Amino acid sequence: MQLIDTHVHINFDGFQQDLETVRSRWLEAGVVRLVHSCVEPSEFASIQELAHRFPELSFAVGLHPLDAEQWNNQTAEQIMSLAGSDSKVVAIGEMGLDFYKADNCEQQIVVFEAQLAIATELNLPVIIHCRNATAQVREVLQKWKNLKGEKVRGVMHCWGGTPEETSWFVDLGFYISFSGTVTFKNAVQIQASAATVRSDRLLIETDCPFLAPVPKRGERRNEPAYVRYVAEKVAHLRGETVEAIASVTTQNACELFGLSL
Repeated sequence: MQLIDTHVHINFDGFQQDLETVRSRWLEAGVVRLVHSCVEPSEFASIQELAHRFPELSFAVGLHPLDAEQWNNQTAEQIMSLAGSDSKVVAIGEMGLDFYKADNCEQQIVVFEAQLAIATELNLPVIIHCRNATAQVREVLQKWKNLKGEKVRGVMHCWGGTPEETSWFVDLGFYISFSGTVTFKNAVQIQASAATVRSDRLLIETDCPFLAPVPKRGERRNEPAYVRYVAEKVAHLRGETVEAIASVTTQNACELFGLSL
């Protein structure tokens, strides 16, 4: 059984002491490809080094909405340059809107749209972070879809929306990625979304080192091997085998990010 973890942050300090052991566990768990997301430009070099160290690791470059104040022309140039020069860059992000921890709404939207423009120019998918901003993210993506058509594509990562909200983004052509939160006891709306989203738009991730899934939730660090628990929970919710979920999410990840097995 092959699995793809579509959102990791293994460059964080908590992995530095035992990363080779962590890698052994993800390979043993059947994780054959990983997509490393990015928070801000100071990470570019470390993420790129990891992607060339581990053949199964691809990566994204971008600026997280909670770091929107860092945006300037140099940031845009850095993203454009690395994404255009390294074939291991398979997406732009993570980008989007987060009004849970910040209220600089206008600034976040400007930075979001600037990164959508880069992704469109480079014909790369986007990784969207959306927290307490579902309607606003939909509005921005609808605007860009109207302007650029099918060139605007990507994934709603670590999805936490209702089935109705899920359908908004599926209708825009986006993939929906579920993390360890889908295994949490009280995650009713996330589970309902996972049970009903179209199979050809379904992805799984860990968002490690955050959000360790049940039965590992008590651990301080999540890791890529645990994406199997996400797959198992999604399979249970959909009345399917974990092998079927692994197969369809692997195929979807390959199609979105241009990965090969």
